Amino acid sequence: MRPKKSSFETLSNEALCKLRDEIADLLIGRAEALRRELDQLTGGPAAAGDASGGEKAASRRIAPKYRGPHGETWTGRGLKPRWLNEAINDGKQSSDFLIDKELNTAPVEQTPRVGRVGGNGVHLVTR
Repeated sequence: MRPKKSSFETLSNEALCKLRDEIADLLIGRAEALRRELDQLTGGPAAAGDASGGEKAASRRIAPKYRGPHGETWTGRGLKPRWLNEAINDGKQSSDFLIDKELNTAPVEQTPRVGRVGGNGVHLVTR
């Protein structure tokens, strides 16, 4: 027994394109209705074009927690920078380099830096 031909195979290209456009319009309408319903349930606008329905969290710059002997800084996230590992190997503790916001009210004088970013994201400085 021969399988039946799909009704789509018998349609002309023009008819298929028209059907495709009708389906796209229907899907767009349903997506907008779902977005409105989501907005009513959550109390806010859903992000357009985002599959998860929410906005991506904006990345924030993290304040440094440690300052090195030559003004280098580290947020305390990720791998320890080379300067901190060397200082620890020399007998110092990481708490010796903590930045205390209450005590450090005067800005640290910044000298022009020329360097590159190391593998762990730390700015390697050459002065």
